[in-house]
Amino acid sequence: MDIKVPVLFLAMLLASRLSTLGATTPANVTPPQLAGTAPLTLQGDISELMIAGVDRFLLRETEAAIPARATRWQRDATSAAAYVASIEPNRARLAEMIGVRDPRVKFDDIELVATRSRPALVGKGAGFDVYAVRWPVLAGVTGEGLLLEPTGRTPRASVVVAPDCEQSPEALAGLVDGIPRESQLARRLAESGCRVMVPTLINRGRELSVIAGGRRRSTATHREILYRAAYQMGRHLIGYETQRILAAVDWFAASAERTPIGVVGYGEGGLLALYAGALDARIQVTGVSGYFGSRQDLWREPIDRNVFGLLREFGDAEIASLILPRALVVEASAGPEFVIKPGTDAAPGRVATVPAVSVRAEVERARQLVSGSAFAERLQLVESGDGQGPFGSEPFLARLLDHLVPGTKAAASGAPPVTLVASDPAGRMARQYQELSDYSQRLVDGGPHVRAQFAAKIKRAEGLGPFVQSMDAYRHYFRDEIIGVFDRTREPLSPRTRLRFDEPEFRGYEVTLEVFPEVFFYGILLIPKDLKPGERRPVVVCQHGWNGRAEHAVTGDMTSYRNFAAELARRGFVTFAPQHLYRGDNFRTLQRKANPLKKSLFSVMTAQHEQLLAWLGGLDFVDRERVAFYGVSYGGKSALRIPALLPGYALSICSSDFSDWIWRTVSHRFESGYLAHSEYEIFEFNLGSTFNYGDLAALICPRPFMVEDFLHSGLQEEYSAAEYGRVQLLYHNLGISDRTRWTYFGEFRSGVPFTHRATFDFLHAQLRWPLRR
Repeated sequence: MDIKVPVLFLAMLLASRLSTLGATTPANVTPPQLAGTAPLTLQGDISELMIAGVDRFLLRETEAAIPARATRWQRDATSAAAYVASIEPNRARLAEMIGVRDPRVKFDDIELVATRSRPALVGKGAGFDVYAVRWPVLAGVTGEGLLLEPTGRTPRASVVVAPDCEQSPEALAGLVDGIPRESQLARRLAESGCRVMVPTLINRGRELSVIAGGRRRSTATHREILYRAAYQMGRHLIGYETQRILAAVDWFAASAERTPIGVVGYGEGGLLALYAGALDARIQVTGVSGYFGSRQDLWREPIDRNVFGLLREFGDAEIASLILPRALVVEASAGPEFVIKPGTDAAPGRVATVPAVSVRAEVERARQLVSGSAFAERLQLVESGDGQGPFGSEPFLARLLDHLVPGTKAAASGAPPVTLVASDPAGRMARQYQELSDYSQRLVDGGPHVRAQFAAKIKRAEGLGPFVQSMDAYRHYFRDEIIGVFDRTREPLSPRTRLRFDEPEFRGYEVTLEVFPEVFFYGILLIPKDLKPGERRPVVVCQHGWNGRAEHAVTGDMTSYRNFAAELARRGFVTFAPQHLYRGDNFRTLQRKANPLKKSLFSVMTAQHEQLLAWLGGLDFVDRERVAFYGVSYGGKSALRIPALLPGYALSICSSDFSDWIWRTVSHRFESGYLAHSEYEIFEFNLGSTFNYGDLAALICPRPFMVEDFLHSGLQEEYSAAEYGRVQLLYHNLGISDRTRWTYFGEFRSGVPFTHRATFDFLHAQLRWPLRR
C-alpha cells in the first residue's frame, strides 16, 4: 500500500504533463495549451483589452513624467546670471521641439502694405495710428498684421500682442467688432504710449484645407493641415508662428528708440507668447492670458499643439521657468472655447477655459522650481473675475506696463478708433496660410538632399563589415529620436496559451505575453503537425494591417491577407500572427498620449516584439536565427520600423506600404496622400529630414528585405519604384543583390494562384526551408 500511492501519483503527474506538451505530444492528442505556459483565460475582445491596457500605461507614464523632469534640469538659482546660463540647454531643446530651427531673414525695416486704391494707414485711435504691415520671417515667409504707432511721441515700449487664432488683429485693435473694449489689449497698450505689433495667426477654418490643385478637400482645420507637413519635416506650426513673433522682436530690437520689449498673448496667442518669451531673452516682459495651466491632458487639445517629447521636460511651469528672471504675468481669465468633433479628417480636440485652480497650481509649481531665488516673485498671477472674467483686465494691463516701464500707468480708454480702410482678413489669411504651406513643401522637395547629408557617415563602399558598423549610430538615432523607447525593465514573459485552431496540417494557439505593467502582447501561434522531435523550424511573424485581427491572417480569406499565416504553416513554417495596435480608431489617441512623452505607437510595439522574439527563441521547436517579419498594409509600416530596430528578425517583407513615404504623407501635390486624409496619427516628428523608406530598409540591411506591392495601387508607383531603387543599389554595392526583391500583387491576376506568392518563394529561399508545391 505504501508503494502504490506514489506510483499512482507519478502516473497522474505524467498524464498532466502529456496534456500540456506542444510539438512533442502524439499526433492524435490535442493539448489545450503549450508546454511551459499557463492557461489563457481572458474572455471578450482581447484586442480591445490590449489597447485599453496600453492606454492606462501611457496615462500613468504621463503622470510620472512630472517628477521625472527634474533629471533634465540643472538649475543654478544662486544668481540671475548663473540661472540663465544653467537653463540654456533646456531652452535649446525647447526650440528644437517646436521646430525653431531655421534662420530668420535679416531685414532693415517692415513693409507698409498698400496699393493705389488701398493706403497702408487703415485707422486712427486716441494717440496712435494703425498701419497694415508685413515683415520678413523665413525664406518666402512673412508676418502680416497691424502696427499701432503712437503719434507725436516716442514709444514708451514695443510690444507684440498675439491674438487668439480665431481673433483678427483689427478686433484686438478696436477697428472692428468682436472683442469688448476692455479686452482690446492692442488698443489699450497703444493708448498708453506703446508701439504695438499685432500678427495674424492661422485660424481653425477649413476653407483653405485643399491640396493637389484643389482636387482634394479636407475637413481638417487650417492649423492641422499646416501642422502635419511641418511636423513630419521637423518643424511645427507653433515654431512657424513663434518665428513670426520673434521676427517682429528683431525689428523692435534694431529700432533707434531701443525701447523695452514685451510679448503678450491671449488663447493661442498666449501659447505663442509663452514660447516666445521662453526662447528670446530680449523679451523683457511676457504676458499670457487664457492659456496657462497643466498640460497633462495635452492629448485632448487640438493636434496642432502636439509637441514630440514636450512633457518629458516641460509643462507650462517649466516653460515659465525659462522666462525667469525676466518678468512673466499670467492672467487667469475666460479662455477661448473650441471643439473639433471626431468623425472627420481632423483629429478630435478641444480648447476650453483653464480652471483658475489649475492656473494657480501651475504658477505655484513654477515658483517652486526657483524657490529661494531672488526672482521667484517676477512670476505674477492676476485673476480676472476669479479666473472666469474677460481677458485683458485692468490689473493685468497695469502689471504689464509697470514691468515694461516702471511707474507707467494705463491711460484712460479714449474714443473708439476710426476705421479708414476696410480690412481684408480672408485675403490676408490665405496669403499667410499659403506661405507656410509652400515653405513646408520646399522642405519636402529638399528632403532627399537633407537626408543625404544626414546619412553622410554611412560606409556604403567599404564592404559589409564597415557598413554594418556605421549603421549602429543611425539605428540608435532612429530608436531614440524618431520612434522613442521606454527606458524601463520589461515584465517577465509569463506566457499564457489556449488552443484556438486544430486543422489537419497545424494547431493554433492564442498567446499572451506580459510586456510592461498593464501592457501585454496577444497573437496566434501556428505549429505544423509534422514537426519531428528535436527539429527546429523557421518562424514567420505575419502582421495584419489596419483594423484587422490576428485571426484574419489565419482564416477568412480576406483580400491582401488570404490567410497567409495559415498558408505558410501548411508549407511547414511555424507562424505567429500578432494583434496590431492599429485596431478601430482608439489607437489614434494612443499616439496622441505617447508623442508628448517622446514616444510613439512603435515604442510600445517594438517592446512587444522584443518579448515575442525572446519567447519564440526559447521554444524547443524554433530556430531563433531564422525568424522573419512579414507585414501587410499598416503591418507593412511595422515591417520597416520594427525589424530596423530588432536584429532578432532575420528577414523583413514590407507588403502594400513601401513608397516614397515622405512625399506620400506630406506632399500637397499628392491627391491620395495622407496630408488631407483621416489618419492624423501617422506623422512622425522629423522623419522627413532623417529617414525615408529606403533609409529604413538600410537599417535592415544586410538582412534580406523584400517589397510586395499592388499593381496600379494609386500610390504613384514611379515614386515607390525610385525609392526601392535606392534599396536595390545599396544591396548591389554591398554584393548581396540576391537578398532583396520587389514583386507586385498584379502577378496574381494573371492566373497564378493567390496562395502561391512570390514572397513565399523568397521566404523559402532566404530562411532555407524546402519548397513544397
